[in-house]
Amino acid sequence: MRSPDLTSPNLADFATVLDQAVSAYRHQTGDRPSTTVVIHALLQAEKAAKQQKIQYSFASLLGQWRLYFTTGTRKLKKRGGIELGRGFYLPKLASAHISFAATNIVDGKGEIGNQVQLGPILLKLTGPAKFLGKKNLLAFDFTQMQISLFDRVVYKQQIRGGKSQTEDFYNQNIAKLPFFSFFLVTEEFIAARGRGGGLAIWIRDKIF
Repeated sequence: MRSPDLTSPNLADFATVLDQAVSAYRHQTGDRPSTTVVIHALLQAEKAAKQQKIQYSFASLLGQWRLYFTTGTRKLKKRGGIELGRGFYLPKLASAHISFAATNIVDGKGEIGNQVQLGPILLKLTGPAKFLGKKNLLAFDFTQMQISLFDRVVYKQQIRGGKSQTEDFYNQNIAKLPFFSFFLVTEEFIAARGRGGGLAIWIRDKIF
């Protein structure tokens, strides 16, 4: 894995902004950057990753990450296509996490989990994933849904073809699958663009 060249002025600019945003969450301070500034920093980071042809490893993504900032997208009526929507920080009361685990780290094969918790209700989706190191792209599919209430599983069901879809996953064309294209991966946070075009930041979960 080759890390970004932080001596680059542009990289230093976006690194400072994103570090400040993450630090505001970690230390519960109110001096986090504006959403406009964060979006600009993410676009800088994405551009720098492409220019420097930075490659990350699947191992650097393993673990659980909390969704902290996202933009979403909106369709352009006149010209067609999409553009970034207004970014926003997720409140701590709305807990959303993504997790990655390896089943064959050499081949970039693994599992993805995506969960959202609202009070006592936890919705979790899981399924297979594959990481393409040369593109920093992680393709995935959700094949199982689980709902828990007060930490007790009340519903568990296969979705989207379930077991057969999971078995066939690695034979599918990546272009037809949902994916995240990661352009910044650090010990503290990761940033990516989704297939739909939106940008997001996740912060690593830490156990104290």
